[in-house]
Amino acid sequence: MSGFGEDWLRDGLDDITSVESGLWVRGVDYMSGWRVARESADRLNRALLGAGFELSEARAVASTDENGHGVVRLAGRPGAVDRLAGLLEALGDGDGGAP
Repeated sequence: MSGFGEDWLRDGLDDITSVESGLWVRGVDYMSGWRVARESADRLNRALLGAGFELSEARAVASTDENGHGVVRLAGRPGAVDRLAGLLEALGDGDGGAP
């Protein structure tokens, strides 16, 4: 999954160490939760690319919580997140959008 170029690999958006600092617990299956989250994150990233976003400005990041459940976080620069919010708000304003 990539946008144009590979600079998005080192742009810091995937750094979530300050978000969660928990230790891994022996016996918790983190990998299966991460795999499910990764599939969802990849789907969202494809949608973001299709909507004209670069992965260096906004992307979904797969992770797990302390219980091993998959979690997808949206990481992005403020301008890109504002653009995404505008797109989602516009969908909600039309017929069939969120209330």
